[in-house]
Amino acid sequence: MNVTRHFSDTRTDQGRVRFLLASGRACLMAEGPGWTHRSAHDSLTDAATFLAVLPRLDGGLYRQSLDDLEHQLEFERSYPGAA
Repeated sequence: MNVTRHFSDTRTDQGRVRFLLASGRACLMAEGPGWTHRSAHDSLTDAATFLAVLPRLDGGLYRQSLDDLEHQLEFERSYPGAA
């Protein structure tokens, strides 16, 4: 069974960024006024790095997305079976 897990979901007035895990891949989904982006990456690190090059991504949304991702990663390390 292929299960997609929402790992991190950030929403601001400028848009939304989601990091999802599916079939051993990290999926990046981002959107803002007038644009959307979807891509698949080998790891969450690769997806987060790619987020930096999205041309229309607001800086505040970028920073908040990385903060939320880091918070979720810390949670996962602290409580490995919680998710």
